Amino acid sequence: METFQKYLNPQTLASLQGLELRARLIVEGYVSGVHRSPYHGFSIEFAEHREYVPGDDLRYVDWKVYGKTDKHYLKQYEEETNLVCYMLLDTSESMRYRSEKAPLSKLEYAQCIAASLSYMILQQQDSVGLITFDREIRALVRASSHPSHLRQLLHVMEESVPERKTATGPIFHDLAERLKKRGIVLVLSDLFDDVPAMLAGLKHFRHRRHEVIVFQILDPAELDFPFDRPTRFKGLEQLPDVFSDARALRKAYLDEFQRFLREVRQGCRGHRMDYLQIRTDQSLEVALSSYLASRMTRVR
Repeated sequence: METFQKYLNPQTLASLQGLELRARLIVEGYVSGVHRSPYHGFSIEFAEHREYVPGDDLRYVDWKVYGKTDKHYLKQYEEETNLVCYMLLDTSESMRYRSEKAPLSKLEYAQCIAASLSYMILQQQDSVGLITFDREIRALVRASSHPSHLRQLLHVMEESVPERKTATGPIFHDLAERLKKRGIVLVLSDLFDDVPAMLAGLKHFRHRRHEVIVFQILDPAELDFPFDRPTRFKGLEQLPDVFSDARALRKAYLDEFQRFLREVRQGCRGHRMDYLQIRTDQSLEVALSSYLASRMTRVR
């Protein structure tokens, strides 16, 4: 884990090292509970049945399901199936933002989450891949379960340069067609983009029968707007700088930003995707462990 320690201040590093020591407990609670069937509970579709087709052995028809649905489904016996997780890391320019009170930029925080979860997944001998993107796919690391795979993932994160605009909708549509093996798609982004286009792209993953988890990473200043004097706001992703009286702007900004967050949150949940909003001044350990604990409870 030393490779990405430079991302962390001492407090966050200590938190992450604590996660390393407790990773097995957290992952055994979360991953082992779904390891035999990593898709069980993720969808309203039958996770452990397939539809009967003429010629199938009638001994395997689930007659209880037939009695409830009036449709024939075959039982499929459990087998060990590796979980596959695809990490989608937003490396657009807006992700480099870091306010004075934030210990990390949004990108650095997202990198720590991706590194921690990758470490935990690999500890369970499951597979993880990484895609970095802005308006294009910048790097695509194929999923692997080899322990040394973490080094390659961290190297790609280290090489990420947040300097371009984002285009989540087209990127997600493209990746939905590329990621052939059904798995968990975990998005790490501030989601600063056209919301309907972004949600349409995420919905494409669901259409391809992936489970989708969205971590919206936000700086505390973006959420609280603490500015109270004339301020120059630097434009990112090719937007111009704006000089304004922050006090006069505050209410309109907060109203609009809350509207944006509601649209994202409701859109994700409406398409049966997990959604979690995370502040970059929030403890990394708390953010991860609380989500994994709630996820474990729901999957069970």
